[in-house]
Amino acid sequence: MGETEVRASKFLSLLLRHNPGEIGLELSNDGWAKISDLVELTKDRKLRLTRDLVERVVELNDKKRFVISVDGVRIRANQGHSIAVDVGLREHSPPDVLFHGTASGFIESIMKFGLLRGVRQHVHLSADVETAKQVGKRHGSPLVLRVLALEMKREGFSFYLSENMVWLTEHVPVRFLVRA
Repeated sequence: MGETEVRASKFLSLLLRHNPGEIGLELSNDGWAKISDLVELTKDRKLRLTRDLVERVVELNDKKRFVISVDGVRIRANQGHSIAVDVGLREHSPPDVLFHGTASGFIESIMKFGLLRGVRQHVHLSADVETAKQVGKRHGSPLVLRVLALEMKREGFSFYLSENMVWLTEHVPVRFLVRA
């Protein structure tokens, strides 16, 4: 992605995951926004979204953070919301182990409280070490933790798999974490 697409992707993340009110955007209960509303509400902003730019961001985003509806009218974020939306996640049985990438500076807190969702609706987990490492790099020196997911599932924890293949759960207690 070029610089414009990266900026647009970050802006879409803000609007579709955290603060649609930033521009007066309305999301449906399941997180959808009309692309035409995005275009109209950003026409006088420094970063003006166009339908073409929105489509490029969706297509080029390596993490597939967004999806456009089948009819091409709406867009939503696949996961990562800090606002209440129901993206229709269905419970899935996880593999034995999942991974969580973080910065090494957070390890003391994590090993005390576990993985907390913070302001988001879920804790994000990866199916592979490399993806987790990439996530951890965003916050500093990366550290990867193994999550004993199947063990958690057996103890009654729920897991969900987003459309873009990110594993989600509400909390990972310390007893299910192992330094990778």
